[in-house]
Amino acid sequence: MTSAAEQRARAGEPAAQSGTATSPVRGARRAAPHAWPGTPTPLGARFRTGPDGVAGTNFALWAGGAEAVRLCLFDERGRETQVRLTELTHEIWHGFVPGVLPGRRYGYRVEGRWDPWTGARWNPAKLLLDPYARAVDGEFALPPEVYGHVRDWPEQAYADTVRDERDSAPFVPKGVVVHDDDDWSDDRRPKTPWADSVIYELHVKGFTKLHPGIPEELRGTYAGLAHPAAVEHLVKLGVTAVELLPVHQFAHEDHLLRRGLRNYWGYNSIGYFAPHAAYAASGTTGQQVGEFKRMVRALHAAGIEVILDVVYNHTAEAGELGPTLSLKGIDNRGYYRLQPDARRYADYTGCGNTLHVVQPQVLRLITDSLRYWVTEMGVDGFRFDLAAALARSMHDVDMLSPFLAVIAQDPVLRRVKLIAEPWDIGSGGYQVGAFPPLWTEWNDRYRDTVRDFWRHALPDVREMGYRLSGSSDLYAWGGRRPYASVNFVTAHDGFTLRDLVSYHGKHNEANGEDNRDGTDDNRSWNCGAEGETDDEGVRALRRRQLRNLLTTLLLSTGVPMLVAGDELGRTQGGNNNAYCQDGELSWLDWSLLDDPDWRPLFDLTCRLIALRHAHPVLRRRAFFSGRAHSADGLRDLAWFTARGTEMTERDWYAPAATLGMYLSGRDIPGRDERGAAVVDDSFLAVLHAGHEPTGFTLPGAPWATGYEVLVDTSGEEQLRAPGTVLDADTAITVPARTVLLLRVV
Repeated sequence: MTSAAEQRARAGEPAAQSGTATSPVRGARRAAPHAWPGTPTPLGARFRTGPDGVAGTNFALWAGGAEAVRLCLFDERGRETQVRLTELTHEIWHGFVPGVLPGRRYGYRVEGRWDPWTGARWNPAKLLLDPYARAVDGEFALPPEVYGHVRDWPEQAYADTVRDERDSAPFVPKGVVVHDDDDWSDDRRPKTPWADSVIYELHVKGFTKLHPGIPEELRGTYAGLAHPAAVEHLVKLGVTAVELLPVHQFAHEDHLLRRGLRNYWGYNSIGYFAPHAAYAASGTTGQQVGEFKRMVRALHAAGIEVILDVVYNHTAEAGELGPTLSLKGIDNRGYYRLQPDARRYADYTGCGNTLHVVQPQVLRLITDSLRYWVTEMGVDGFRFDLAAALARSMHDVDMLSPFLAVIAQDPVLRRVKLIAEPWDIGSGGYQVGAFPPLWTEWNDRYRDTVRDFWRHALPDVREMGYRLSGSSDLYAWGGRRPYASVNFVTAHDGFTLRDLVSYHGKHNEANGEDNRDGTDDNRSWNCGAEGETDDEGVRALRRRQLRNLLTTLLLSTGVPMLVAGDELGRTQGGNNNAYCQDGELSWLDWSLLDDPDWRPLFDLTCRLIALRHAHPVLRRRAFFSGRAHSADGLRDLAWFTARGTEMTERDWYAPAATLGMYLSGRDIPGRDERGAAVVDDSFLAVLHAGHEPTGFTLPGAPWATGYEVLVDTSGEEQLRAPGTVLDADTAITVPARTVLLLRVV
């Protein structure tokens, strides 16, 4: 059966009148060219050769409940030409327009009912961004004209129900037709195994904006991140992957713009195929696509993978009082989860709306986007913001949800790195440890435990033992491996590592919300003074705590994630929610590399990462068993008290600030590429979080006859220099708040 709307569209007739949905849109219009039928796939704007060898662009837009769709083309002077798309196939409006070449800007106007009480919010006065646009030109401002409803309606309780008839085209960015002609034949993906990965979370602009080795015109851009000066730092550090904060086209929230601020982090996506145009040095009419690809190639050439932080759980259109920029005006009910009162949006994200991933067209949008970034943009994986929201079926989080099922069987996506932020803010949204095999997860229990241990706030060391050894209590099921745990102490959201040891409470006044924003659960310790201080004793203690935290992270089983700048001692002045701080507060201060107080921290981080790469026992592919595997009868993992005796059940429950962890390299599960057994050195790590020195007896036979000091975090000068050999069965003094890493000799 063909609907009446489809019959009218195929005949080229106007859509049926419904209220005022098809009222004329004001503004100058040019003579409309004729659209040929074209094809319904692929979705988006695809430049190609059409019938009779004519060059042009095929446009295809899913708009399930729409009554008519007009393609709007814009010339270099901003003049608009409208083309009615009359072909409708399986709810996709499509047409081939001859002569439309790469670089042409465009948008859509979609007609239909205005009935917010049932979730229908069509408004042809609003120019809409193509969800599949490969590039976006222009910046989103939020004047009243871009809202589908009358924003300043006197009765605000009903403002979202009154349609605004003003034309939004002069105030919104446009999609850009892009020519996809890159086959990536000259690119070599690093394909780093999960167990060997070290992730470095960075912001494209923040990492490059102040870098003295990057030409000024390239700072803050994809080209800046591709510059040899930027790549050199990553290579020297030894990380294997960069995890980029959102680079999908995003918009700034109205409440920030009114305060003179901007969304810096970018967790407010509006274009899932388009690289954020503001990060391009080469131009915004398609050039940003090629610049992003060149950045990926440069990182791959250095052996570094590219992981994108992606936000498919919500969009920048917010709730019923938000702007109409794209999906809301294309088919509000088809794209968003609505409440039983369909005027309102289901909000599992805290951002006003939630994409309705159970709907086939939404699932297609997301998976098409993911595949595009892998196959055409060259990326190696994704970190999914608030991934639990994507795993919800109709209401509850469901690990058999359509989204997870589709990813698991997709021949492209199941082979790339997939990282879940395994929670959202809805009921039952906390899902750490619950995602299926194939997925890794941000492990916030690791973060909280390590923070609590080093501020001496754990009642015992049971939790610390689990976190150091791969969190088997969370992940040892269903074939999952230790690298299912992405271990981190800090992330973009929260204190920097230096601020974690410098501030007791948040200091977010610059955000303009009276310090109400940001979490109060920081699990931080300021070492005796709040904020910056001239007290050298406090400063030295803070530097020691930083060494302890970084050493713990990089010795733990699992995948470590560092935040850009933590290895330099970067500070945000105690701001733990700097999402709106697009300035020097958030940008990396590269002068810290030349500061004698902070350069040693960078050098230690490089040494620890190199140590991790050199020793497979530190990056195991299977969980410890706690049993003997080698002929000498030693277990693969053993725990020791400060007395040098193995931990008993009672010891795990007793208050303690000291823990010894013995890692045996004699018989590591798995084989190397040639099928040979993997054998490594054995190590003893001693972690002491107490505020006073403690004695520690080094385990003797059969564990070791001696130990070589590799790392001593007790001071910049190190009380025990690397290479010092200590006899087994002897008592040593471990200074307050210190990590010792010893190699068995």
